[in-house]
Amino acid sequence: MPLSLDHPIGERFFGLRLDTLIRLRWLAISGQTAAIVVVQWLLGFTVPIGACLAVVALSAWLNLALRLRSPGARRLSNTEATWLLAYDILQLAALLFLTGGLANPFAVLFLAPVLISATALSPRSTLLLGLLAGGLAALVGLWQMPLPWRHSEALGAGPLLPPLYLAAIWSALAVAIAFIGSHAWRVAEETRELSEALAATELVLAREQHLSALDGLAAAAAHELGTPLATITVVAKELARGLSPDSPIADDIRLLGEQSERCRAILRRLTTLDAGEAPFDRMKVTHLLEDVASPHRNFGIDVDVTTATRIGEPVIARNPGLIYGLGNIVENAVDFAAGRVEIAANWTDRDLVVTVTDDGPGFPAELIDSIGAPYLTSRGRQRWRREETGEGEDGEQGLGLGLFIAKTLLERSGAELAYANVPAPRHGARVTVRWPRRLVDISDREAGEGEPK
Repeated sequence: MPLSLDHPIGERFFGLRLDTLIRLRWLAISGQTAAIVVVQWLLGFTVPIGACLAVVALSAWLNLALRLRSPGARRLSNTEATWLLAYDILQLAALLFLTGGLANPFAVLFLAPVLISATALSPRSTLLLGLLAGGLAALVGLWQMPLPWRHSEALGAGPLLPPLYLAAIWSALAVAIAFIGSHAWRVAEETRELSEALAATELVLAREQHLSALDGLAAAAAHELGTPLATITVVAKELARGLSPDSPIADDIRLLGEQSERCRAILRRLTTLDAGEAPFDRMKVTHLLEDVASPHRNFGIDVDVTTATRIGEPVIARNPGLIYGLGNIVENAVDFAAGRVEIAANWTDRDLVVTVTDDGPGFPAELIDSIGAPYLTSRGRQRWRREETGEGEDGEQGLGLGLFIAKTLLERSGAELAYANVPAPRHGARVTVRWPRRLVDISDREAGEGEPK
């Protein structure tokens, strides 16, 4: 889910992970199937088993469709999560209608989707789901198929309920406690990890913004110091002409002139916009990718930058978060590459796409759906770049935040990221970053400024 540019990270709703809801639904599907089988064949009660299994199978099909369509690390919007939880309430209501309505002890599981919403979604969503659960509970209380039970044994006969029914109530409560408790722990753990990871992201972004501010200060200093340095140079030349060659201060005056010229040359380099220099405020895509790639070319890995399109090259405002995010992806590719990393850019009138491909072992198959989640690390291979310093995968602490930070910062600029392995017979990993061109290209907004300044 791309992050809106209109909201700071700390004030943005991040939603439930799709993987969390899929796992919880698989747990529910397993419990429902087991309950139907036990009641029908082990306890000998009559259940409309075809209809019940069809309702459970529909949930299984939905889970498979969600898994195939979206990566598990994707965070759902508030609306998407609400619809999925509403489906879970409807599915439970259908099963209860088929198996006795509110007389079924497992009616207590109506609480689970509402609790999930209360811990992770907006108050409005929780209210709507609560009203849906309450309304459906009332309906299955009024209209339902008979509870699977022995016709000769009435539930209300005697001072106590039948032992088997009491055991069913206890089982329902145990399942509800385990299910709701495990969910509450999982969501709380995800929230804690996400909060810590976002705090680390903000620290990194603050550092990059500070460095960007220093770039602006350097440009301002170059402009302001130009005039006084020119004056110093002129005065030094006048003094040198007025001194005799054997004057004791002649060497000092000559040195003063040389150093002032050196300062002026440094300022010219700071303010130049040649292709080999990095602009301070905006740059073409090729300049930006060279800026990202250059720090990673001294580690024995070939880092090549290519563009598939030459005409109408986008111009991008210098953005510390965007540069750092791309740099982190390139660094990760260099760390795992066998010998080569390719950074390719392509653009159309609608999109700008940057692809980073390496020739390393690729993403682990079991982690590829979760890439971009915080604290996710893969240490299947020692990184030779880190061996001399003893650092972990993501710096000294090895927290597994590298790709999470990159993903967060790039999504903040409006990008969508996709992770995949290179098709056989080649091997390696590929990260594709796609922006709507209107979000990043400032060339159309600056009439007459085709080149970055």
